[in-house]
Amino acid sequence: MLSERRLEVLRAIVQDYVGTEEPVGSKALTERHNLQVSPATVRNDMAALEEEGYIAQPHTSAGRVPTDKGYRLFVDKLADVKPLSVAERRAIQNFLDGAVDLDDVVGRTVRLLAQLTRQVAVVQYPSLSRSTVRHVELLSLAPARLMLVLITDTGRVEQRLIDCPAPFGETSLADLRARLNSRIAGQRFPDVPRLVADLPDSFDKEERGTVSTVLSSLLETLVEETEERLVIGGTANLTRFGQDFTLTIRPVLEALEEHVVLLRLLGEAKDSGMTVRIGHENAHEGLTSTSVVSVGYGSGDEAVAKLGVVGPTRMDYPGTMGAVRAVARYVGQILAEN
Repeated sequence: MLSERRLEVLRAIVQDYVGTEEPVGSKALTERHNLQVSPATVRNDMAALEEEGYIAQPHTSAGRVPTDKGYRLFVDKLADVKPLSVAERRAIQNFLDGAVDLDDVVGRTVRLLAQLTRQVAVVQYPSLSRSTVRHVELLSLAPARLMLVLITDTGRVEQRLIDCPAPFGETSLADLRARLNSRIAGQRFPDVPRLVADLPDSFDKEERGTVSTVLSSLLETLVEETEERLVIGGTANLTRFGQDFTLTIRPVLEALEEHVVLLRLLGEAKDSGMTVRIGHENAHEGLTSTSVVSVGYGSGDEAVAKLGVVGPTRMDYPGTMGAVRAVARYVGQILAEN
């Protein structure tokens, strides 16, 4: 365990390096920070921090820079996440309040996160496996053709065209719509197959084929749409940090194109708390020079998806964590209101 004084020295090194992009020396630390100890003591503390792997010396400089281990301890010991200003909070609310549907909410959230943090923003669509049915609509397009519209509690809308084995009248369609909604509206998606299993048996024999076809389409939608969807924005922000990436940013860009990798980085939505993965804590080789800050969001107490940012390990962690948390909170409020 580090002493409180050495922890203060580490905090100062992280803050200065993030702010200046330059390795930090003991003289600069004593001049910029009220450490209340002599420069010689600071040098001794820096030597101890280096020996324990929290800071390192780039071969071209006499100063020191934080290592992944140093950033990790800095984040773990953060007393406060930097709060957003009143103007920033108002800007978030105004920007997100104009959204007209879920796609718009996700798109606006990505742009907002990228602007606030100046990093790469990643937003996961609410997962159907953690959603509930708000409403099922059935529309007649032709005597034997229907459209199924599935609406979730998070505002996600899925549509499917259905070719029926026989014509299906408006009266029968209204009856099926009513019975479907009475059984599954407000229910979680994983429970839907069980709740509709015996529904065809409650219809006349000549209608059961169409009812079964509609149910098959509904269940296929649930299965197929469980594939997680992501939206990414602000990739161009990485070009501002060219010096922070070993050799080139190409491996980072290639990793960002793999949505499976990003989903793994964001983590399970049920883990709704703030997660910070630093450097080599990211298993993908192309992202070992980056940090990922993510948090869950949802329309109630339970998170239905994750959002976050990807940037270099030389990151303003308090500010980034504050922005990610604030945006997640606003997105959750919008989903709840809608």
